[in-house]
Amino acid sequence: MKHTGKRSLVLAGGGMRVAWQAGVVKALTEEGLEFQHVDGTSGGILTAGMILSGVSPDEMCARWSGVDVKDFGSALPVGDYLKGPWSLPAVGDADGILGKVFPTLGINDATIRARAAEQDAVEGSFNVVEFTEKRCHAIDATDIDAGLMAAGMSLPIFLTPLRRDGKVWTDAVWIRDANVAEALRRGAHEVWLVWCIGNTPYWGDGPLEQYVHMIEMSAMGALLADFDAAEAAGREFVLHVVRPRHPLPLDAEFYLGRIDADTLIGMGYRDARAYLESMTDTGLAKDANCTAMTEPATGVRFNDTLRGDLEGSPMTFKATVVLPSDPGDEAPQLSGYLEHSRFGRAFLAGGRVDTHGDDVTYRARVRVDGGWQSLAVTRTLYDDPGPDAWADSRRARLEVGGLATDLAMSLADAASLLASVEPVGAHGFVDRAGAVAGFAGNGFREFLRRY
Repeated sequence: MKHTGKRSLVLAGGGMRVAWQAGVVKALTEEGLEFQHVDGTSGGILTAGMILSGVSPDEMCARWSGVDVKDFGSALPVGDYLKGPWSLPAVGDADGILGKVFPTLGINDATIRARAAEQDAVEGSFNVVEFTEKRCHAIDATDIDAGLMAAGMSLPIFLTPLRRDGKVWTDAVWIRDANVAEALRRGAHEVWLVWCIGNTPYWGDGPLEQYVHMIEMSAMGALLADFDAAEAAGREFVLHVVRPRHPLPLDAEFYLGRIDADTLIGMGYRDARAYLESMTDTGLAKDANCTAMTEPATGVRFNDTLRGDLEGSPMTFKATVVLPSDPGDEAPQLSGYLEHSRFGRAFLAGGRVDTHGDDVTYRARVRVDGGWQSLAVTRTLYDDPGPDAWADSRRARLEVGGLATDLAMSLADAASLLASVEPVGAHGFVDRAGAVAGFAGNGFREFLRRY
């Protein structure tokens, strides 16, 4: 890939959903991309903190699997809650982030400062707002500490700010959610923006959706202001943006267990690979379209896990499948991974779902044994007489890189599949219930066979 000078990785916010960014970083690293500067805002501070702590992409993905999302919030003293809702400082504080999330993810502020002081070190910056001045500070990695990093993720209402030396530090989200300007100030000629904040024309009702819309407006407004300022100053640079095709599930779904870190990581890898395959050396236009997404068609998302044995070692295939209720609305989406002791965890790229008669096949590419291989996992959804539809649908055949083996879905995995069914592209209780009812009414076999 052509290198056009200093390259910055700008990691936007996105709450706990930034687990998605770990999959992006893994794909970019596999492509041989190296960055001379890494910047994190809001949830992007987690990804920046891991990178600047020396955590490898594979370890980033593995560590996210061990995070308990409940640790992102910890309770305030009881007396704070007795003040009543109008005097409540916040829902919780950042103690869980400091004491549990950072260590689990391998984020260590002392390590960040030490590495930043080394000769030819990767530069780092973390964006935190100082409320008394109403100003966003891009704090250099040589000066950062864990308290400021956690403050930079302390979203107002949800987490209390950091009060230190007469100043109040909090999440930068209402001023900016990605600092392209800082990358340019540090001399970047190529900016890779990793964006997991929604950006669609959809306007939803209700306080949660509109709170999210406010974040989206603030984030995009600041990003466009950075672009305008660069243009006014005659500052040229190449812009690359990795973003999801559709908005990611909200933090509430992650917190409630409707989606997990592994699923988000697989989506991030898929989305990064899609951009890498279509990108050009000139990058993208610096306008609102660079982060634009579309609302997904109404349908369902579910996780399909199959297990088997290869060369005497256990193998796991996990697919996250998004199926529109109407096959004519949109093609199914596929992400996930294949895991085996021989090659570790290989994430899916370019996934699709094919059907032929009773056969339903998940197809993708994976990097195994040092190169790209085609993968196919075929289920034969044949229901013979008798009440055993699940048993008839639980077997599959895996083919990858000249290897083949049989896989099966355990009863526990079948239960997990059903528990993972979640509506997409539907808003409000009635529409969400209708999307799931279509899946439940037709059953797994018939729903898939419609494609």
